[in-house]
Amino acid sequence: MLKATAAMIITFLVYFVGAATANPSTPNQPPLPLAHTYTQGLNIKDYWLSEKLDGVRAYWDGKQLLSKQGNIYHAPAWFIANFPSQPLDGELWMKRNSFERIVSIVRDKIPGDGWQDIRYMVFDLPLKKVAFSARISKLKNLIATLNSPYLHLVEQSRVSNHDALIKKLDEIVAAGGEGLMLHNGNALYLAGRSHDLLKVKSYQDAEARVIAHLPGKGKFKGMLGALQVETDEGKRFRLGGGFSHHERRFPPAIGTFVTYKYYGKTINGLPRFASFLRIKALK
Repeated sequence: MLKATAAMIITFLVYFVGAATANPSTPNQPPLPLAHTYTQGLNIKDYWLSEKLDGVRAYWDGKQLLSKQGNIYHAPAWFIANFPSQPLDGELWMKRNSFERIVSIVRDKIPGDGWQDIRYMVFDLPLKKVAFSARISKLKNLIATLNSPYLHLVEQSRVSNHDALIKKLDEIVAAGGEGLMLHNGNALYLAGRSHDLLKVKSYQDAEARVIAHLPGKGKFKGMLGALQVETDEGKRFRLGGGFSHHERRFPPAIGTFVTYKYYGKTINGLPRFASFLRIKALK
């Protein structure tokens, strides 16, 4: 993972504090499909499989790139020069384990040269009354006609059963990937969370708000020891692991929302073996 400078991290945190307190929606908010978490038992043969990219979700409305909440990503004119008038749904991405670097590039209102390293990885074509399998076929044909080095199609494949799915998941995770996505081939492009779109991970993740910084001890003396966080349901617990040295020196600000990973829940409903994953993605 690329290391950020202290100045960049401070700016990064200030941005997210502002994002967390901003108006939760805008007139440009795109109608995006959202994923549930995969559980064993569904008919996997009905689903397409792709890698879950650790980038920033972006909706191309035919003129500009928008975040989940409708905020504009100010991409350079040369980056979107050959994008189609047809809306697209995808991820701004560089490579595995580059999330912080991507965010530091796309958040700027005045775009810089860092956009040269970013690709818009497209995984869906927002068309009404067209099943996902047909949309993928149309998307392949569309991208093949475009001459853009920054526009790429996310690879879609099939697996026959749960064991094959887990084997593929293990391969992706071993290679540094985050997980997998499953998309029902018969599903229409509809806004909101549904089981037609599923994320597959070796762990679960969720979000919580930072309410306190707990001081470190021993080798972490003078730095962050743990974050005290609170969920939307009012559950409070500590995140003591998963931080880089820089993140312990410059921890997420009070009020910031963070994503944490965990492995099931305790009898009291608290996340088991919870650890910090990253600051909540851009909105």
